[in-house]
Amino acid sequence: MVQKTAFNVAVVGATGAVGQKIMQLLEEKNFPINRIKLLSSKRSAGKKVVFNNNEVTIEEAKPESFEDVDIALFSAGGSISKALAPEAVKRGAVVIDNTSAFRMEENVPLVVPEVNNEDIAKHNGIIANPNCSTIQMVAALKPIKDAYGINRIIVSTYQAVSGAGAQAVEELKTQSAQYLNYEKMEANLLPVSGDERHYPIAFNALPQIDIFEENGYTFEEMKMINETKKILHDTELSVAATCVRLPFFTSHAESIYIEIEQENVRVEDIWKQLENADGVELEDNPKTQTYPTPLSAADKEEVFVGRVRKDIDNAKGFHLWVVSDNLLKGAALNTVQIAQSLIKNNWL
Repeated sequence: MVQKTAFNVAVVGATGAVGQKIMQLLEEKNFPINRIKLLSSKRSAGKKVVFNNNEVTIEEAKPESFEDVDIALFSAGGSISKALAPEAVKRGAVVIDNTSAFRMEENVPLVVPEVNNEDIAKHNGIIANPNCSTIQMVAALKPIKDAYGINRIIVSTYQAVSGAGAQAVEELKTQSAQYLNYEKMEANLLPVSGDERHYPIAFNALPQIDIFEENGYTFEEMKMINETKKILHDTELSVAATCVRLPFFTSHAESIYIEIEQENVRVEDIWKQLENADGVELEDNPKTQTYPTPLSAADKEEVFVGRVRKDIDNAKGFHLWVVSDNLLKGAALNTVQIAQSLIKNNWL
C-alpha cells in the first residue's frame, strides 16, 4: 500500500474565528494538502476566500460534503459536530472536533499532543480537542506531574472575551465606548447568551462562563475538572475550578495551585521541568518583573508560565501563573498539531 503524501482536508466552520486561524496555520505550517474544502452554514456558502494563493469557494456543510475527505477539522459548534461528524466518519474521514460534543465519550480520545499524544492512536474516527482553558493548564502541569506527582489542582481562570465569540468582542468594544461617554451600557450576550440575565463585560468581571450546573459549578468549570482527569489518565486527581470572564480580547490567564506528592521539591526544580517541556515557555523573574500577560502571549503558540512559588503553609503546595492565546494553542493550533501527529505516525 502506497502511503499518501498529501491529503484532502475539510475545515468546518471556515468563516469563524477558530476556522480562520486553522486555515492560517495550515498555510504557515505547509500542511500536506492535496485538496481543501471550506465548509460553513448555508448563509456563508458562496463566499470566496484565498487559501495558499488560490481562490476557494465556501460550501454549505452537508453529509455528502465529506466524500473523499481524509481529515475534517470541525469548529462550527456542538450541534453541527453531533450532526455531521458521524457522517464524515462514515465516509472515511478522521474528524478532529473543537467542540464539547464528544470530549467525554469513552471511545473518543481527548488530546493535547504535548501531554497525551499516544491517545490519538486509539481513535475510532473522532478525536476531540479539549477546552481552551484545559489545554494550557495540562500542558503546564504535565511535566510537573511526571516528575513529582500531583494529587490536587485548584485553578481560577481569567478568560478573554474572544472565547465567547466575535459578537462578544464587538459587545465589549461597544460597551467600552458607552461607558467612557457616560452612557448606559447595553448587555445582550454575556455571561451566557441564552440565559435570562446579562451583565456588561466592559470594566467588569463575570464569575460565570457557560450555564450553571446543579452542583453550583458552571459547565465551563466542570469541563476543566472532567477533561483534566481524562487527559492525565487520573480519575482520582482532585480538581476544582472557578472560571471568570474579563474585559480583554485575547489569551486566557490562570492562577493555579497544585499539591505535589514528593517532598523537598524547590521552585528551581519546578522551573527545570518547565524549561524542558515541549510547547511551554518559562517567563519567571520577580527581580525584573518578568511574567506572562494576556497581551504578551497574544498571537504566540506557546503556553507561558510565570510566578512559580512555594505555598507558605504547605511544603508540597505550589502556585503558578499560566497564560496562552485561547484561539491558537487553546483551539486552532492544538487541532492542527493533532492532524500533524495523525499523519506523522500513520494513525489515519
